[in-house]
Amino acid sequence: QVQLVESGGGLVQAGGSLRLSCAASERTFNSYAMGWFRQAPGKEREFVAGTSLSGGSAYYADSVKGRFTISRDNAKNTVYLQITALKPEDTAVYYCAARGRPTTAYRLPSAYDYWGQGTQVTVSA
Repeated sequence: QVQLVESGGGLVQAGGSLRLSCAASERTFNSYAMGWFRQAPGKEREFVAGTSLSGGSAYYADSVKGRFTISRDNAKNTVYLQITALKPEDTAVYYCAARGRPTTAYRLPSAYDYWGQGTQVTVSA
């Protein structure tokens, strides 16, 4: 069982930045590919970014490319999401997730085995 705890959310003005963190309890953290998703009120959970086991590969939703950066520190069992140039439409609860199996369907929530409780990001205009 992997426990994931997100932090770093908050209220920011449009154009601002945040860094989200997700700390994992699992000592074999480097055995899991990691992803960030978000869910706005009334909308489905959507893929934002993902990273490979080593962090050498990163994948992004088109809507966040160039503004969001995912990274991981396997020594600290932590994955990060650096968010810049925030827009009001980025307002959502952000979740990190861990995936233990390789798949081409990494953009689907169903591909992930473990989820954090989420952290709220609110962007004011």
